[in-house]
Amino acid sequence: MALFTESFIVTLVLGAIMAGVPLLLAGLGEQMSEKAGVLNIGLEGMMLTGAYTGFLVAWLTGSPNLGFLAAAAGGAGLSLFMVLFCVRMGLNQIVIGIALTLLAEGMTAILHFIQFSRTYPRLDGVAKLPIWPLSEIPVAGPILFNHTWVVYLAVALVAIFAWIYRMTHFGAALQAAGDKPAALDAAGVDVVRTRSIAVLITGALAGLGGGFMSIAVAGIFIPFMSHGNGFIAIVLAMLARGRPLWVLGGALLFGGCLSMTTALQVAGVDIPTDVIQMLPFAMVMLVLLIAGRKAGLPSALGESFVRGAR
Repeated sequence: MALFTESFIVTLVLGAIMAGVPLLLAGLGEQMSEKAGVLNIGLEGMMLTGAYTGFLVAWLTGSPNLGFLAAAAGGAGLSLFMVLFCVRMGLNQIVIGIALTLLAEGMTAILHFIQFSRTYPRLDGVAKLPIWPLSEIPVAGPILFNHTWVVYLAVALVAIFAWIYRMTHFGAALQAAGDKPAALDAAGVDVVRTRSIAVLITGALAGLGGGFMSIAVAGIFIPFMSHGNGFIAIVLAMLARGRPLWVLGGALLFGGCLSMTTALQVAGVDIPTDVIQMLPFAMVMLVLLIAGRKAGLPSALGESFVRGAR
């Protein structure tokens, strides 16, 4: 049986898009946070928080759109702790990020058990917005131009963030906050506020990515369902070297690895599921070995800023 049949390619590409969108949203957010000098290790927890709050609101209201908004709010809400403890109080970003991830994992699992016990209710499907007439193109149209608005937003943010970084004062402030925070402060720009905005945007995008996983991809919430996506998004942001387009490419690459299980099943290839599930993380290790030394990170990444300190 031929491996690269039309059904295999369609399944792989669709799966790469659906699995890649959460990575893209979280990766774009992490990229902004890192540009501002904040290493947001809590990204995994923010995605998981968004997945739970988004699913819960969508299930209670019957509206996936309200669920997506609640997911973004949930991720941003958890990022407030990052703002408070790391940006404003200057505590260790790695320690606080790990603590937030562990907190989110425990709290979402407990809340899900309290709300649903051992049942896993499923949401109805999410309405799609076909882009006519592009959606009518044979084969490629339904794959690329017939998705929910979150997919289109994620792709649009690539161009929007690239424009922000290159053409706006806020983009310049983000770069300075990550490279020369003292110089930015001397220029009269509030470093703490700049970093706080970046971290809140990161939380909102990570939460939206998590909500997309639970609402649009799975249709259910399962404790710990982020499965390391937040950490993969951190790697994407680091390796993209400040280029949003590279985050998009990396998200599709890793999304394809995540969707490989379903695609191979469609193609009739019998490979153990555990082997396929290792692919994204094996790909992360391979990419780090090849390009890890070339990752251009801000010089003040992970360092707290205290006004007047040297």
